[in-house]
Amino acid sequence: MPSPAARRGVLGRLSLEMKDLGAEYLAGREGVQLFGLLNLYLEQEQRFQPREKGLSLIEATPEDDNTLCPRLRNAKVEDLRSLTNFFGSCTETFVLAVNILDRFLALMKVKPKHLSCIGVCCFLLAARIVEEECNIPSTHDVIRISQCKCTASDIKRMEKIISEKLHYELEATTALNFLHLYHTIVLCHTSERKEILSLDKLEAQLKACNCRLIFSKAKPSVLALCLLNLEVETLKSIELLEILLLVKKHSKVNDTEFIYWRELVSKCLAEYSSPECCKPDLKKLVWIVSRRTAQNLHNSYYSVPELPTIPEGGCFDESESEDSCEDMSCEESLSSSPSSDQECTFFFNFKVAQTLCFPS
Repeated sequence: MPSPAARRGVLGRLSLEMKDLGAEYLAGREGVQLFGLLNLYLEQEQRFQPREKGLSLIEATPEDDNTLCPRLRNAKVEDLRSLTNFFGSCTETFVLAVNILDRFLALMKVKPKHLSCIGVCCFLLAARIVEEECNIPSTHDVIRISQCKCTASDIKRMEKIISEKLHYELEATTALNFLHLYHTIVLCHTSERKEILSLDKLEAQLKACNCRLIFSKAKPSVLALCLLNLEVETLKSIELLEILLLVKKHSKVNDTEFIYWRELVSKCLAEYSSPECCKPDLKKLVWIVSRRTAQNLHNSYYSVPELPTIPEGGCFDESESEDSCEDMSCEESLSSSPSSDQECTFFFNFKVAQTLCFPS
């Protein structure tokens, strides 16, 4: 552990460095600590990035081949987002699960049939790192909800393989870490209202980018900076933009690299905010069940007794009685059900509390 004198020396060097950047008003004690954390993230980010060569191989894979292609990877990330929503996990769990998934896929030649098992493992590994113990879903629950067609033993073996291939370095520095840090730095040094820069909106935009394979090639620091820059430009705040420019200079982000990724992020968010786009946050979870199970589900749906609501006090009003199963909907009726050897698909509406709003 460094001595107090050594720590003072580090803080002093950081303060001088920030003044050299023209950021005297950011050089307070809190600013020095934040920029010290930023330096630590910048040192770590390269170690936790997926291999670019491996990602390029996935990008070049045609969809008709029996190997992993970008569409399958993106679909699996959307499934991870749905699992995160279903179990009430935080954004950090989702982003870390995507990071673990991409790092593993960039190292190994994965067959599409194994992708479901790998996705579940990445979600569980991330949840155990990020979530509190009481919020970590059980392996059996995740298997049932995801319908990955593998056993708990399969999950355990695959988790071991993933951990070994990544040298047990699962807790990564991600774009979300940079986004939170940039957001804190900006709000600590602005006189404008703090609520104008919504972190929830920025997180939602980051999740949209995570669903595209191309953004796994971007440096986490650059991706987060692009998201924040686009949002600040939307707000038309000169003060926030000046602070971001100082952060960009401190992070030594190349102008060419920044402009390249900023254009891609802008295009992604424009497509994501369009009504034609199927957003991960609004994506329905799909269960595949047998015809017999479908019959039972369909019967139980209509056999719920219509009991009146018990008033807390006073008179009873029949108009207040509601069906408790209104949120569940079947896509197919029994009259159109397939034969007993086939499978039925049932869709359950899953509404996420967070509403995504993007600038037009």
